[in-house]
Amino acid sequence: MKRQRASLQPTLAACALLGRLIRIARKEQRWSEDALAERALISRSTLQKVERGDPSVAIGIVFDCAHLVGVPLFADTEPSSPVRNLGQAIARADDRLALLPKRVRTPVSVDDDF
Repeated sequence: MKRQRASLQPTLAACALLGRLIRIARKEQRWSEDALAERALISRSTLQKVERGDPSVAIGIVFDCAHLVGVPLFADTEPSSPVRNLGQAIARADDRLALLPKRVRTPVSVDDDF
């Protein structure tokens, strides 16, 4: 069975959008690239990759930049208390995971035609 990779278009579009939102928020706060890069503990060139939506940048760095400029990462989080809301979302996800099987096995086709 040949494996196929899912289309990267949605991923690239999401990276590009998040990068643009980070750039907009940074400029609205009147922060230079150097200022945000220093706060995020990254180089200016890495920040430029983040703002371009380069998918090779580690997701943690992108999330740090988004958080620093106030870009909400998930639809149900509010800027006033993102940690509490994310904590609640994590708890709900854990509850759902508890209901699902611990392991998922690939179905095996059995030729039982005698």
